Amino acid sequence: MVVTLKIVDDALLPALRQLWQLCQHDFSQFRGTYPGSDGRFKTARLESYLNDSDRTAHLIFDDNHLAGFVLVRGIAGASRTLGELFIVRAARRTGVGRHAAQQVLRSHPGGWAIAFQDENIAAARFWPHVVTSLVGTAWALEHRPVPGKPHIPPDAWIEFKQPENPATKV
Repeated sequence: MVVTLKIVDDALLPALRQLWQLCQHDFSQFRGTYPGSDGRFKTARLESYLNDSDRTAHLIFDDNHLAGFVLVRGIAGASRTLGELFIVRAARRTGVGRHAAQQVLRSHPGGWAIAFQDENIAAARFWPHVVTSLVGTAWALEHRPVPGKPHIPPDAWIEFKQPENPATKV
């Protein structure tokens, strides 16, 4: 397995937009969201990653297979947030997500914040494992209300500092 990340450019943008729809469908059970009357989920959050120089979007490839995407904001500052990590079902539980997460986290040293829903049991197991593999026990977990959505449970947030590792720049 060779997991690679490619920054989304105009040629990769259609694939990212399609994967976004799959991601939103998967996460709708945790976020209480529905598609619009056209059958598509809103894309405003995705578009914010495409039109802001302080944000980045990467497609994830497993060998030559499109396997998902990762979105990061705050890349120019001392602290960044992993906004989304999505892995297609065929690549889940294969190590692709772990490798992709480790690559993107290592590529931006400094502070990190990652949010997930406790109800998403796979994410609740995944993120502590990934972060521990990078920084040991030097991380914190807290729960915060979701802005504008008092009807859903608070998000879990992991925060930590990723040390500099020049060999892993993406």
